[in-house]
Amino acid sequence: MSSQILNEETIYKGKVFSLVKARFRLLNGSEHTYDLVKHHGAVTILPVDQEGRIWFVRQYRVGADQDLLELPAGVLEPDESPESTALRELQEEIGMSARRLQKLGEFYMVPGYSTEKMIAYLATELYESALPADEGEYLEKSAVPVAEAYRMVGDGLMQDGKTLASLLLARAHLQKFGV
Repeated sequence: MSSQILNEETIYKGKVFSLVKARFRLLNGSEHTYDLVKHHGAVTILPVDQEGRIWFVRQYRVGADQDLLELPAGVLEPDESPESTALRELQEEIGMSARRLQKLGEFYMVPGYSTEKMIAYLATELYESALPADEGEYLEKSAVPVAEAYRMVGDGLMQDGKTLASLLLARAHLQKFGV
């Protein structure tokens, strides 16, 4: 026997996610109800320019109640491929696009209560190509040398989970920058 979802009741439906009450049968046969955030999925992009700098954005995050330094990212739109989402988000958040986009991996953001799966990409061969930022999104962009970014991680100066996971996935690809 394996754990399984028996049924779901939608409590709230929003643009990016829904909240459901999910009834599960666990391995031992017992049944329990959990709150579950059903999410469309998202991408995060680790953009590295020709000078060996990673481009970050700093923005206020209500869940943390502070500004966080993080990689560009965004939610998958209906009928949009993850690659298209990644390129669009680069244009909206840092005013650039990439000639080369390489998938680094996938991971769940908070699997204890959410279905959100993040796909991480390494973006290189960057060039200027801006799109307007999303309404209500105020970002400060900055470029940090690769080795300095990893030092900042070690010093606890980055606290965004998708950024930390993506930097871990990219480490082998960034060896030429001294990490």
